[in-house]
Amino acid sequence: MLLERFLDPSTPSLKICGVTLAEDGQRLVDLGVEAMGVNFWPKSKRYHNPKTATWLKDLKGKILRVGVFVNPDINDAIEMVRAGIIDAVQLHGDESPLQASFLEDWAIPFFKAFGVNTAADLNRAEEYHASGVLLDAPAPGVYGGTGETFDWSVAADFVRHHPDLPVILAGGIVPENAVAALSQVRPTALDVASGAEISPGIKDFDKVEALLKAVRS
Repeated sequence: MLLERFLDPSTPSLKICGVTLAEDGQRLVDLGVEAMGVNFWPKSKRYHNPKTATWLKDLKGKILRVGVFVNPDINDAIEMVRAGIIDAVQLHGDESPLQASFLEDWAIPFFKAFGVNTAADLNRAEEYHASGVLLDAPAPGVYGGTGETFDWSVAADFVRHHPDLPVILAGGIVPENAVAALSQVRPTALDVASGAEISPGIKDFDKVEALLKAVRS
């Protein structure tokens, strides 16, 4: 139900990523944000240790809980879903379609992220059989979180040519450009980390509310 709501093509959704605090997670629930991301990549400045992420269990059924991983041991990601800590997996590294297929085998929803310079970067997007694809600014070795936008015309073309594949738009989205992002690209959802923060991992709820207003307008 939460996944279907998040990916409903009839109305755009919002995913706030890089959440590190239980109280921020609960506040996102209270505001009605559709999804939240928690980064389990140790090199991220928004890293959250999986061993201390048990508070996510309290949010089960209230918001789509997405675990963000970079080149993980897929079994670790699967175990976090089975333990009830997250609902879905976001693969934000150099994972192959074969690696992703193990999630598909377990019927675990997942999103595959792509850093986009040109349309060629998305040539293999359909091979992953993902629940949705996340289009982000390219960040070799950093794997997202740069706060930079990319050429949205590439994303818009991809959306037009793949109407049945949910697209989540990320990269440099802030309250001031959210409406433009939605109108130009027409993605299924916006994904925002730095554009909704006071500092890395600490959310700014004035910005979150402004983003919600843009999405719901």
